[in-house]
Amino acid sequence: MNDNFFENLKNCKLCPVECGVNREERAGACGVSGLKIAKYYLHPFEEPCISFKNGSGTIFFSGCNLRCAFCQNYEVSRAERGKEITPYQLADIFKELEDNGAENISLVTPSHVVPYLQKAFSLYRPKIPVVYNTSSYEKLETLKRIDEYVDIYLPDMKFYSPTLSKRYLGKEDYFERASTAISFMSNKPLRMTDTGKMLSGVIVRHLIMPLCVSDSKSLLRWFARELPKDAYLSLMSQYTPFGKIDAFPELSRPVTAREYDAVVQTAFDLGIERLFLQERNSAKTAYIPQWDF
Repeated sequence: MNDNFFENLKNCKLCPVECGVNREERAGACGVSGLKIAKYYLHPFEEPCISFKNGSGTIFFSGCNLRCAFCQNYEVSRAERGKEITPYQLADIFKELEDNGAENISLVTPSHVVPYLQKAFSLYRPKIPVVYNTSSYEKLETLKRIDEYVDIYLPDMKFYSPTLSKRYLGKEDYFERASTAISFMSNKPLRMTDTGKMLSGVIVRHLIMPLCVSDSKSLLRWFARELPKDAYLSLMSQYTPFGKIDAFPELSRPVTAREYDAVVQTAFDLGIERLFLQERNSAKTAYIPQWDF
């Protein structure tokens, strides 16, 4: 590949891992070399302003720069499955989802494929909002490269504690990287339709984990203190024991109602008004996608 879009893949430092691998020849720390997807479809289970009426046109990219022990998309994040496609085919997928009535185009775990995304957007720019759905273990330089194409940021904020992030994600610097990335993402202005569909903005997701209430409260205090008032927070109760968690017995159960309620109450106490809450019955494997490739 000689296109300037792909120069960064020859000595890949797109993410904080900075593995330096020539991804034109072999897989990087993310587990992939090229552009690989596991599924695309109209996804009905996102926040109401994202899925809205017809569902979010969601594309799941194979590979990931984190190693979350509890990952609910484990096979995909480890690049154990997926189909190689070209940027031209990805542009066609944008158009197909749009033609099928998608409310937006949602790119799931996209940071390691940003050069391919840039090429695809140069071929076809969707007429609907583009959502960047990320773990937040990002580099600002990479985010700035894709920002012009993104309308909505949908970042995770997983852990505040370096000890917890090292234990469960394999990355001690997770909060440092994620907080910087999300602060940048929060510059997207909030725009909603009169009927409640998001056109632009940021929704920070936090998955509440077993025995991590204190850490969750620390994250909420950071959110309330550092992010603009028009940033949304989505508190998720859907943790389901999954992945490779044999070495982590504390992760062998869902969160309790007491744990979830304690975090929600903290959000109320901090005056966080733009808040999505999740039904307790969402903690089930039925919400994990069935992969196509």
